[in-house]
Amino acid sequence: MRRKKLSRVRHISSKKAMEADNVTFKAFENEKETPHLEALRSLISDGLSEPYSIYVYRYFLHQWGDLCYLALDGENLIGVVICKLEKHREHGANRGYIAMLVVKEEYRGRGLATKLVKMAIDAMVLRNADEVVLETEVTNTGAIKLYEHLGFLRSKRLHRYYLNGNSAFRLVLYLKSNAEALASGDHHGHGHIDLDADGDTEITND
Repeated sequence: MRRKKLSRVRHISSKKAMEADNVTFKAFENEKETPHLEALRSLISDGLSEPYSIYVYRYFLHQWGDLCYLALDGENLIGVVICKLEKHREHGANRGYIAMLVVKEEYRGRGLATKLVKMAIDAMVLRNADEVVLETEVTNTGAIKLYEHLGFLRSKRLHRYYLNGNSAFRLVLYLKSNAEALASGDHHGHGHIDLDADGDTEITND
């Protein structure tokens, strides 16, 4: 992924700084993380607008646990990123996908989400990912800013993408050079949003 360092620095109290210093990060391990699964589901249910069944978590965690990272304050789960990596069905590129990213509300603003995303990206790079994609609500300006700081570009606007009726932006991070992307024919989405005459693009999930 193309990286950009965040220049914004937040002032936090000594107590909060101490709490932030105690945060640890690690990859999800199926055989060891069963105690965290219910906390993970609760954290994501509180932080995201979409409901997910236990089968969705198992789908990601059992196949791509090494691409899912946890943030812990002691034994307490305070953040998680859940990802997968598959061949793109059209052009065969190794496409990483960030499915869920949540940090507990009282721990936000300390760079934990950025750290989780970077760890996931690094893991996908090691597995030869060509690109990383995700969707986020068009109204979620905080998430959009975070991802764009990391080099993601807006690729499409997905009309009424979520169950709550909200639309989404699809964001893409190209891990290969522009020349390689152009050579493969995979060049849509570089710095623009594909919009139809009504201002929206309605498509199905990839």
